[in-house]
Amino acid sequence: MRKPGTPKRNTESTSSAESKSEGVCPICHGVGYLRRNVPPGHPDFGRAIPCQCKIREIEQRRLQDLLRASNLGLLTRMTFDTFVPEGHGLNPQMQENLRKAYEKARAYAENPQGWLILKGGYGCGKTHLAAAIANYQVERGRPVLFVVVPDLLDHLRAAFAPGSAASFDQRFEAVRTAPLLILDDLGTHSSTSWAQEKLYQILNYRYNAQLPTVITTNQELEDLDPRLRSRLVELEWSSMIHILAPDYRGSAVVEQSELSSLSLHSDQTFESFDLREHDPALDAAQRTNLKRSLYIAKAYAENPEGWLVFTGGFGCGKTHLAAAIANYRVEHGFPAIFVVVPDLLDHLRATFAPGSNVGFDRRFEEIRRAPLLILDDLGTHSATAWAQEKLFQLFDYRYNARLPTVITMTRDVEIDPRLKTRILDISRCQVWEITAPNYRGEARLPGKGKGQMAKSTLRGRRSLGVSG
Repeated sequence: MRKPGTPKRNTESTSSAESKSEGVCPICHGVGYLRRNVPPGHPDFGRAIPCQCKIREIEQRRLQDLLRASNLGLLTRMTFDTFVPEGHGLNPQMQENLRKAYEKARAYAENPQGWLILKGGYGCGKTHLAAAIANYQVERGRPVLFVVVPDLLDHLRAAFAPGSAASFDQRFEAVRTAPLLILDDLGTHSSTSWAQEKLYQILNYRYNAQLPTVITTNQELEDLDPRLRSRLVELEWSSMIHILAPDYRGSAVVEQSELSSLSLHSDQTFESFDLREHDPALDAAQRTNLKRSLYIAKAYAENPEGWLVFTGGFGCGKTHLAAAIANYRVEHGFPAIFVVVPDLLDHLRATFAPGSNVGFDRRFEEIRRAPLLILDDLGTHSATAWAQEKLFQLFDYRYNARLPTVITMTRDVEIDPRLKTRILDISRCQVWEITAPNYRGEARLPGKGKGQMAKSTLRGRRSLGVSG
C-alpha cells in the first residue's frame, strides 16, 4: 500500500518495464506530472506536481535559453577548468602574474560585484578568463551577456535598418541593463563620435546603477576616451588586472614576434663579447670604456628599466651588446624584440600590401607595446614624413608608458628632433658612447680615446647635439 503523501502514478501509463525499454521516465511514465496521495482539503490535493524528469527538462531548457541570451556561442569551451594558470613556457614572474589573474577572475565569478578590467596584449588569456566568468554564471542559472565591443556597435547600428526585428531602444536597453555585462576588446572599435557616445552611455548607466561589469582591453587607459577612462579608474568600484604574459596560445618559445631578427644574432652574447684587451688599436682609456660598456649592458639586462642608448662608430660593438641584452632576457624566459629600424619600417609598410595576413594596427601595436624593444641602427632609415611620424609615435608611446627600450645609433647621426628630445631626457634614458674603433680594423678617429677617458655619457649626449 502506498504511504500517505507519496505521489500517485498515472494509471493510464504503460508499465515500468515498458517505460524503461522505451526511454520513458519510470516514475511518471512520460506524463511529466504526478499527484500526491493526500487527503481532501490538503493544499496539494488534486494538484499536478512536476516529476523529476520534468524539472530536469525545465532546467535544461532554461540553461539553453541562458546560453542563447549570453551570446557566448563557441566560447562555451572557455571555462576555468580549461584555463592553464601557469601558461606555456612562462618565467616565474609571469606565471605568478597569470595565476593571480586566474584567482581574481574566479573570485569575481563567485561573487560578481563592481567592475573587473582585464588588461593585456593579444592572446594573453584575458578573453578566456572573461568567458570563463560568463560560463560560470550560466552554469549556475544566472543571466549574463557577453559581447565583443565592435560587434555590439554593429548590432546597435543594425537596429536602424528597415525590417529590423528589434528597435534600437530595445537592444540598447538590453545591453545597458544586463545583470552582468562582459565587454570584450574595448578600444578595438572605430572611434566615431557616435560609437564613443553609445559606449559612454552604457558604461555611465552601469556605473551609476552599480551593475557588475567585466571589460577586457589591450589598450592603455590613456588611449581611451577620457569619459570612459574616468569610469574605469574609479578605485572604489573598479579593479584592474594587468596580465603580463605573451600570447597564451603560443608555444614555450619566448620570442613570439616574426618582427624580431634576434635569431640572426644568437651568437652575440655577453660571453662572446671581445674586450680586446690585447688589441694594439686600443689605448688604456678605450679598453676601460669597453669594459664599462659591457658592465652597463649586463646591468640593464638584469633589470631593464628606462631607455639605454649605445652610440659610437661603425663596428664598435654596440649592436653586439644590444643583441646580448635581448638574448639574455629571452634565455631567462622574458620576451624581447630585436629589430633593425629600416627593417621595422619595411614590416609596417608590408601590412598595406594586398594579401597581407596581418593589419597595420596589429603589427604596430605589437612593436610599440613590446615588453622589451631593441631598435638597432636608428638614423639609417629613409627620412620620409611617414617614417618619421611612425617612429615618433613609437617613441612617444614607449616614453610615456615607460617601457624598456634599447637603441643603437652611430655617432653624430642626424635624427628627428622629436626623437632626440625623448632620448635626451636623463631621468628616463642613459646615453653611452662606445669609444673603441671598429672591431674589423677601422682606423681610430683622431682625438678619440687619447689620454684620460672623458665620461662617455656626456660624449653620447654631445654626439646628439647637446652641449655640456
